[in-house]
Amino acid sequence: MVKPALKAALLSPQRPLGEHPLLVVGPSLGTSTLLWNRAASLLGNDYDVVAWDLPGHGVSPAAAETFDVADLAGAVVDLVDSIAPGADFHYAGVSLGGATGLQLGIKHGERLRSLSVQCSGAKIGTPEAWLERAETVRTQGTAVMIQGSAERWFAPGFMDREPDFSSRLLHSLRDADRFSYSFCCEALAAFDVRSELGSIRVPTQIIAGALDGVAPPSMAEEMASGITAGGGTATAVSLEGVAHLAPAEAPAHVADLMRSLISWAETNGEQA
Repeated sequence: MVKPALKAALLSPQRPLGEHPLLVVGPSLGTSTLLWNRAASLLGNDYDVVAWDLPGHGVSPAAAETFDVADLAGAVVDLVDSIAPGADFHYAGVSLGGATGLQLGIKHGERLRSLSVQCSGAKIGTPEAWLERAETVRTQGTAVMIQGSAERWFAPGFMDREPDFSSRLLHSLRDADRFSYSFCCEALAAFDVRSELGSIRVPTQIIAGALDGVAPPSMAEEMASGITAGGGTATAVSLEGVAHLAPAEAPAHVADLMRSLISWAETNGEQA
């Protein structure tokens, strides 16, 4: 397996990098940097917010071969090194982006200042379901996932309140490369770091949506317990009225939680 090439968008105001703490944010499967636009607008004055896209999603090129979640984590480090060589950074990610965050904490913890894992898990779903989805999308395209994803992504009523924004997010899914999406599914099928959580030493917050059927609050509690059992620092919080895309559904609440974590980490140093 070869690390995929990732591309990113700067979501904070244009200015020289390095004067503000670097915050790297990662997407959920089928979404793009759009997922973070609203939360980033609330954080961008204080942090340099760089959002990356999954292979074949948004601005990232399609993947030519399989990869795993650890490869995505390595690709995120490569991406950071391409814009700020050797810099350490704060990280937040949703679902597959959150799983990538866990791998960053496990394998690249020396580069992280804080970690916010959102709507995710140390193991998400079953291998069988992910492999079945990979095959479905590979043969039928990503449009086949739109209805199911709309039901999983958003809490009831969100699409009625935010028709334009939810539609734009679903367009990210429709426009994603089917083969890259399938590779992502296969990466999730193989992903299980439950036994490695105790090695995470960076200050960590885990955010769950109370209405998230993919990564319910119980999974957030399990991750926090796994990290603290190894001597790390982790807290879990559940957001009412939120399903699977917390930064899109509750940007102000998510931004406040992330600001608190980053401020604590900046004050107390990288190691908890």
